[in-house]
Amino acid sequence: MSGFSSMKKNAQSSIERLSKEMGKLNSKASYDDDRFWSLERDKAGNGYAVVRFLPPVEGEDYPWVRLFSHGFQGKGGWMIENCPTTVGKKCPVCEANNELWNSGIESNKGIARDRKRKLSYIANILVVSDPTNRDNEGKVFLYKFGKKIFDKLQEATSPTSSDETKFNPFDFWQGANFKLKAHLESGYVSYDKSTFQPQSELFEGDDKRLEAMWKTQYPLQPFITADQFKPYEDLKARLDQVLKGGASEGSAVRAEEATPDDFRSKMKAAVTMPSTAPKKSPSKDAPSPAGDDEEDAFSYFKKLADDDE
Repeated sequence: MSGFSSMKKNAQSSIERLSKEMGKLNSKASYDDDRFWSLERDKAGNGYAVVRFLPPVEGEDYPWVRLFSHGFQGKGGWMIENCPTTVGKKCPVCEANNELWNSGIESNKGIARDRKRKLSYIANILVVSDPTNRDNEGKVFLYKFGKKIFDKLQEATSPTSSDETKFNPFDFWQGANFKLKAHLESGYVSYDKSTFQPQSELFEGDDKRLEAMWKTQYPLQPFITADQFKPYEDLKARLDQVLKGGASEGSAVRAEEATPDDFRSKMKAAVTMPSTAPKKSPSKDAPSPAGDDEEDAFSYFKKLADDDE
């Protein structure tokens, strides 16, 4: 039995496994990587597109990966790094944050909040409709998103209301298109109005088209391999450098002195993306990301931080 046939055969039974795994997870795209798609928003902060979340590639169990990262600025520059807790390893930033939080001092707690790890997910999507960038339509991309959108995916697999139908949003045959809607709310980008359309077969269930597209999807595990996370000692050295100095006076704003607007505009999570996979044809330039619980990645911001070193 081919990988695609096996995936189709097990499509119905996979919903329970997905729901269980999402539940476990509940106990932010790279601008240098054109495999990623991002929702373009207008000057008012509004954006709209329709996407379809896709099943896992052959050899992978789940259609997403979860990542943690840190992004903040100190006297010595920016700390923009993947967090090793993603793969169950110790992180010096998290340890320092725990010490600050456990001190009981409110100002220290504020610093820990600014430096906390940021949560994001990566999945394969098909762009069904992108009114701002029609060239993206019908193409497979990687999509990086935060907890709010992941919660909507989990709600599909484990609805809270008895009158709602449980379904696998990553399924070719029993899934559903997702209307992604962005708007500004209290200065943040919100995706709360995003909803699923009624369930439908993608490509009207044409297995040949589905299999051909499935083979173009990107593996996700490379985003959480060991080489994506720096050793503890290297992260500790970088943290000490960021916190203790090296930058000229006035050239950097300490994270504990940053205003909420500074944080919203700059301190979004950034993730170092694997560069070995083939890239898709580039889409139009997207505006700076924001919102979704501060989970949209500021990958271009990481580049700025790298340029300062």
